[in-house]
Amino acid sequence: MSHRFEVGDHVEWNSEAGRVSGTITEVHTADFDYKGHTRRASPEEPQYKIKSDRTDHVAAHKGSALRLVDGEQ
Repeated sequence: MSHRFEVGDHVEWNSEAGRVSGTITEVHTADFDYKGHTRRASPEEPQYKIKSDRTDHVAAHKGSALRLVDGEQ
């Protein structure tokens, strides 16, 4: 099981453009629609919506794709 994140956590992940960082804005523990696709989520494996630090882009990722930004617990 991956780390559990909370709204407000500052995280980073790999994207096609390299490392991206942002702040978690939502935690989903049930399936949800995102950009025309159903994203699978559960209490055991939540998905997170994250707003990019550099743009207005919002991404959705599983916890296994994320890590806390250095210096934060």
